[in-house]
Amino acid sequence: MNLPIHKLNKAFDNRIRLGIMSALLMNEEVNFNFLKELLDITDGNLASHLKQLEETKYIKVTKGFLGRKTNTTYHITPAGEKAFREHLKVLEEMIARSK
Repeated sequence: MNLPIHKLNKAFDNRIRLGIMSALLMNEEVNFNFLKELLDITDGNLASHLKQLEETKYIKVTKGFLGRKTNTTYHITPAGEKAFREHLKVLEEMIARSK
């Protein structure tokens, strides 16, 4: 049985990036602190993964203020949504084949 592992997107091969993209797919936007708490990771670790996804143009970053505090929000881009849905489809296919 040949599994389509070569079709998986390397941008999502890490559990943190998988979690980020899942949260963004389910929400119109999320902020840094929400993601940090959701994924239970450090600021630096989260920032590193967000930067990688931003460089691939899969997420968009918006910086602003909430009162006097800075507020950074993240949105999934159309390209990011397409790529992530394709990745999930391949995972689903692999799971179905393994049954």
